[in-house]
Order: sequence, then C-alpha cells, then structure tokens
Amino acid sequence: MVLLVRHGATEWSVSGRHTGRTDVPLTELGIQQAIEAGPIIESLLDGAEPVVFTSPLQRASHTARLALPGVEATVIDSLTEYDYGRFEGLTSTEILSQQPDWDLFSTGCSGGEGPQQVAARCDSFVAKIERTAQHRAVVAFTHGHLSRILTARVLGLPASSGAALYNETASVGVINVHRGRFVLVGWNIRAL
Repeated sequence: MVLLVRHGATEWSVSGRHTGRTDVPLTELGIQQAIEAGPIIESLLDGAEPVVFTSPLQRASHTARLALPGVEATVIDSLTEYDYGRFEGLTSTEILSQQPDWDLFSTGCSGGEGPQQVAARCDSFVAKIERTAQHRAVVAFTHGHLSRILTARVLGLPASSGAALYNETASVGVINVHRGRFVLVGWNIRAL
C-alpha cells in the first residue's frame, strides 16, 4: 500500500498561488489539517508499520511530523513540488493571461520543469520504494501537482493523466496492489 499525503494549507495554497520551491510554512488551518490527517493515515494503515518519506520543503515535512508524531520520515528530494519557474507565486488566472495555451500537465513551466522531468523524478521515487520498502506500507508526504503526477506514474500512466486528479490540502490518496498491479483505491480522503 502507498499513501500519498498532500501537505496542509499554506497562505499560498489558500489563495491559489502556485507554490513550487518557495518554502512557505503551514497556516494555523494547515497545522490543524495535518493533525487531523493523522487518524486517517493510521486507520488506512490498519496497524502496519510504514516506511515514511517526505519532501524536504517545510510544508510537507511539518505535515509529516504533525500527522505521524514520533515517526521519522526520510527526506527525499524527488518529492519536492513542481518547479514552476517564472510562474512561481502566480495564480492560474495570472499565468493564463500571460500564456493562454498553458497546461501544466502538457507544456510545463517556462524557466522551470516540464511534465517529463517531474515524471522522471516520480519514477526515481517509485524505483526507490520498490528497492527499500518491499512488501511494506509506504507513506509519502508530498505536494499537490507532484502527488498527482506521482499517482499517475505509480499506476503506469503518463504524467499528463495527473490532470484528471485533484486533491485538497492534507488529503490522502491510497494506492494498493490488486491482482498483481497497482490500483487507485482511494483519493482526496480527508477530515471534514
């Protein structure tokens, strides 16, 4: 089982600003969301001792510490959010006013990453968990767009398939093995 947890709310996520490499902290709401994610994660793990990973950015690593206190998460650079380049800090409306044909999942970001680069980072993480977490549950604390592409790649789909997924802050995605292949069994699970 792989649980993908998006970080709690930040000022930028609440306002719809694309937050890639800018290391913004959780808001009070984000802290509360991260704490509330803990029982959801524990319930989904159903007693399993997970291998836990986190993005190095504080919004993800803080979410990990709050959701699973006392559990050490391994920092993995490949779990860092999409590099939005010159679109960092802008809303989708602002980006589309500059580049009307922009689509994060097919064109990427000028001065930042393209979807194939993000997919390659996701693939390296998938290879890492296949090597190090054999037959153990995995919990990865990540970011919105990264987790959508990561989900697509775990399922063997192209990065562009991440466009069909949407996840709220502090939500959990659940990927499990069914009949020998990874399947998505839960998405955008969170406390109300």
